[in-house]
Amino acid sequence: MKMEKIVMNAIINYPDTETEELRFRFGTCSIGAVLVAASSKGVAAILLGDDRFGLGRELARSFPDARLVLDDGGLEDMVALVVRFLDAPHTGLDLPLDIRGSTLEQAVWRALRKVPAGQTVTYGQIARTLSPPATAQEVGAACAANVLAVAIPCHRVVKADGSIAGYRWGVQRKRKLINREGVA
Repeated sequence: MKMEKIVMNAIINYPDTETEELRFRFGTCSIGAVLVAASSKGVAAILLGDDRFGLGRELARSFPDARLVLDDGGLEDMVALVVRFLDAPHTGLDLPLDIRGSTLEQAVWRALRKVPAGQTVTYGQIARTLSPPATAQEVGAACAANVLAVAIPCHRVVKADGSIAGYRWGVQRKRKLINREGVA
């Protein structure tokens, strides 16, 4: 049986068997709270939200089999890079990533990582670049499954009419990110 303990706004899982460890740390930027989680391979999650507790819960839901360890002594540089990028996207974001997802999700995310800052694409445009082609709805579902906010720039995807729709971390955050990158 898996036990979960909440300690000082940190969620730490104690699974029955030896599992992967994810270290995480919180930060704050102009669009809210940030959580960065890393495995031994790289950054596995960048989550955005309103509060640390909510972000901790989201991390636990996204990685139910991982042992989550609050690492206030580490990850400082990674969190600083993410916060700097969120506040000033022109600085770029170069982090080692541990990207996890289905074959389709990973194909969508690879395509999104090719979209330059300051540009947007539609869900349908991304869908047509895939082999085999996917539907706009499948692209939307892949965006919703993305746990690497801004590192996989799902915020750059808009509806066919150019309007801003759904974003895992809120439409207002999506709008701010797009505006910061200079998209009209």
